[in-house]
Amino acid sequence: MAMLIACFSALAAHYCDKETSYELECKLAIAKIASMIALIYRYTTNQDFIQADSRLSYSKNFIHMMFDISSYKFTEVVAKALDIIFILHADHEQNASTATVRMTGSSGPNLFACLASGAATLWGPAHGGANEAVINMLTNIGTPKNIKQFIQKVKDGSKSTKLMGFGHRVY
Repeated sequence: MAMLIACFSALAAHYCDKETSYELECKLAIAKIASMIALIYRYTTNQDFIQADSRLSYSKNFIHMMFDISSYKFTEVVAKALDIIFILHADHEQNASTATVRMTGSSGPNLFACLASGAATLWGPAHGGANEAVINMLTNIGTPKNIKQFIQKVKDGSKSTKLMGFGHRVY
């Protein structure tokens, strides 16, 4: 997350002039964030960066840059699921990072500075860490045959077993 914050900060410095319109900043942010995240992922996994392919949709291109679709086979279902995930994250009401971006924006910095503050908030274990907790929970469950036992532990109130991903009031 520190690298993402640094990327947003670098963009804030690059686009610091008042000549950049808010609309252009929004377009730039949407265009650049998939590349930034893919670049960060590939850097941290010691892989070469993959250039964007303008023939692909936003989600397919993100998958392409993350995993090199020439070697990673994905279906239209995966791309559609990612489209939906992006929409859900964009329309996640007034969560902590959204509130932070809006609060930062109220003081007048450019959009990239606001996004850096939101990414810093997302870094917290009670916000962005919730997604990681869901992945850990699914990994611990392992296979479908373990689901009933897991759910029973949750219902029994075991303090060591929590059903992650359903704590937000929206769900």
